Amino acid sequence: MFLNLTTYFLSRSNFMNENLKTLNEFEEVIRVCRSVFLAKMKDYGSSWRILRIHSLTDQIFIKASRIRSIEEKGVQKIDEGIKPEYIGIVNYSVISLIQMELPDDAGLVLNLDEAERLYNKYIYAARDLMLDKNHDYGEAWREMRISSFTDIIMMRLMRIKQIEDNKGITVVSEGVESNYYDIINYSLFALIKMGC
Repeated sequence: MFLNLTTYFLSRSNFMNENLKTLNEFEEVIRVCRSVFLAKMKDYGSSWRILRIHSLTDQIFIKASRIRSIEEKGVQKIDEGIKPEYIGIVNYSVISLIQMELPDDAGLVLNLDEAERLYNKYIYAARDLMLDKNHDYGEAWREMRISSFTDIIMMRLMRIKQIEDNKGITVVSEGVESNYYDIINYSLFALIKMGC
């Protein structure tokens, strides 16, 4: 009995340490992504508000396609690696979730404080979802290849495009929002594994 309790507490302690490590890594990559988002807000304002959801999906698709192209070719002509593309995928996915929340008559101007509040709302909802899934799946993502994250993101984007083409109607599938959350988390996993 004593041995079983010791084993239990040791395994529980290891699980909590892994969760804390993952949480800290997530916080760091979220900080990097948010700082890029806020810097671009200062440069361009909320010009992204003009984009419709399907245009945002296409923008994310372009970034994921470029990552996949670099992975397959092993070379790139533009001196910008895949880390900035993953950061862009995170930020455009958060922007997509923000756009879905805001009413059509909200206007195109969003001040920096409100944009940051909304950004935090969705990035931390994604993080909380990851923690819940990590509880169920363990840290399986740590054994995955970065190229697998790219493929899964591409698959999620294909799902989103199909749902958009179906005017948002699904039979048994999760909606667009859950796919954006998964895209955020797979991108954050990739950034963690790349040491962002």
